[in-house]
Amino acid sequence: MADINISSLADRSAAAQAEPGGAAEPIWDIIELLFFAYRDFVSDPDDVLARFGFGRAHHRVLHFVNRHPGIKVADLLDVLKITKQSLGRVLKQLMDQGYVVQKEGENDRRLFVTPKGEQLAMKLAGLQTERIGRALGEFGPNTHEAARRFLVAMIDADGREGVQKLITRADRARRPKP
Repeated sequence: MADINISSLADRSAAAQAEPGGAAEPIWDIIELLFFAYRDFVSDPDDVLARFGFGRAHHRVLHFVNRHPGIKVADLLDVLKITKQSLGRVLKQLMDQGYVVQKEGENDRRLFVTPKGEQLAMKLAGLQTERIGRALGEFGPNTHEAARRFLVAMIDADGREGVQKLITRADRARRPKP
């Protein structure tokens, strides 16, 4: 019978930070856990969206239009990193079915969810919030902040500030006015 050796987290972390061009062993457990976590994170919303004939692209558009009312089409394209054609197809379906409206501005088009769109976006966010809450609940205090720091660190360094500003603006806009 062969011995099974599991390297420690410190060993894997050191291997991942090997010199550039070195033959570092991939951090297989974290890579695979991220795949599985994402699969399950989107599974509950996928089930709801399937009833409407929608998919993950619809979910992402609905999420960001709900979180950022009045977002410009160009800004949404930048956030999602998808083609204009892909966004156009998804937006058309969401608008045709009454989940999103597009309003013409002076120089651009702005997107807003309808009450129906907000209701669906909030249902999907609620499902994901339940999953996140269960996971964070398995750990001690300050877990939310540690998870947030880890996820920010996973974003390309040149995009972190912009993402954090986007989230902060949306958080401020959603706070109840005193």
